[in-house]
Amino acid sequence: MKTTIQELADKYLVTFEGELDTTAATEVNEKLQPLYTANGKGVVIDCTKLEYIASSGLRILISILKGAKSGGSQVVLKNLNDDIKDVFKLTGFINLFDIE
Repeated sequence: MKTTIQELADKYLVTFEGELDTTAATEVNEKLQPLYTANGKGVVIDCTKLEYIASSGLRILISILKGAKSGGSQVVLKNLNDDIKDVFKLTGFINLFDIE
């Protein structure tokens, strides 16, 4: 799993590549710690190359959402493939996130 974070003037841009499974979750969680307090910056998570997400990955995204929203930031998920989108629909997460 490859995770990239770019800090731009008004937002963080996160890119996932690979499978966000239980094995990768610990490393990804540590790398994404700055996003838990986004300090008013938006968070855009590009999922173009995300192939799979486990429940541990969903927990990471919810933690980012909670932290960002409490700091006045918006979290946007972009380019979810159909399988990932189905997981979000089944879990009800589709209603929690802004999805483009």
